Amino acid sequence: MASEEKAVSSIVNLAEEAKLAREGVSVKAPTTYALLSICKSLVAGGVAGGVSRTAVAPLERLKILLQVQNPHSIKYNGTVQGLKYIWRTEGFRGLFKGNGTNCARIVPNSAVKFFSYEQASKGILFLYRQQTDNEDAQLTPLLRLGAGACAGIIAMSATYPMDMVRGRLTVQTDKSPYQYRGMVHALSTVLREEGPRALYKGWLPSVIGVVPYVGLNFAVYESLKDWLINSRPFGLVDSSELSVTTRLACGAVAGTIGQTVAYPLDVIRRRMQMVGWKDAASVITGDGRKVAPEYTGMVDAFRKTVQYEGFGALYKGLVPNSVKVVPSIAIAFVTYEVVKDILGVEIRISD
Repeated sequence: MASEEKAVSSIVNLAEEAKLAREGVSVKAPTTYALLSICKSLVAGGVAGGVSRTAVAPLERLKILLQVQNPHSIKYNGTVQGLKYIWRTEGFRGLFKGNGTNCARIVPNSAVKFFSYEQASKGILFLYRQQTDNEDAQLTPLLRLGAGACAGIIAMSATYPMDMVRGRLTVQTDKSPYQYRGMVHALSTVLREEGPRALYKGWLPSVIGVVPYVGLNFAVYESLKDWLINSRPFGLVDSSELSVTTRLACGAVAGTIGQTVAYPLDVIRRRMQMVGWKDAASVITGDGRKVAPEYTGMVDAFRKTVQYEGFGALYKGLVPNSVKVVPSIAIAFVTYEVVKDILGVEIRISD
């Protein structure tokens, strides 16, 4: 009974602290309060990443399969056909294959990304105000792009090994030789057979691609929100707070622009991640051939892809990715802000 009363008391205290935080009242010592705020921000970012990625997991898997399949052994011809093929050959679970590993990567990635964006924005805004000698200056779209790029590079680098093995786990099918049984087994196998550097194959195009992708996502989303609040075009906004629907629309626009610009680099990254995997050929082609993809670097991967498959190969999987990215980015932004509001964190990503 005493433990139940203690639990109830703790919940009531947390709710009261959240209420006071929303009202701008500090209830803890500065250091403790700052640490709690950081933890809440990280939790909000992690939840946002997990929810948004799980919602579009089937499209994420299909995108990767389209990116790496051999042009001479086509099994996936489009979004609808590809999803039907996966359902028919692997069942419902096949649609979500690799999602557990994906969430294990995306949750910390999203947490670090959103938190890094907040901190980078604060630092850049401080320097900008110092430089312009204007304490009321606000972030410009270009400065937001820089903050988003910093956040993307930090988050991607911190979780890249998990992304690398997730790509390999995702392309495995029931007819493929199962070299990897899960994320931990995949990480240990790659380390043992290919060495530590293999965990960062495709890292360079990822870094280059994350700058326009994450940078544009944050810059477009925040700038579009500001424009709607300040201009209030066509009567879409009637207060300083945007509705969930409007914020989803802002996130959708941001996701569309960012992923279209950075998509070719994502294709090259996936292909480079397959290099060195002894069963890659049979997994990708499904016909038992043992000619694995080989690239000496990012430029070579670009050259060979365009040379042998044409320029359009750089956009393989773009349709399911577009269908995936638009709701995924939108859901992530809105979930992040909603969870932070529930947890009582008064700092917003646009501050």
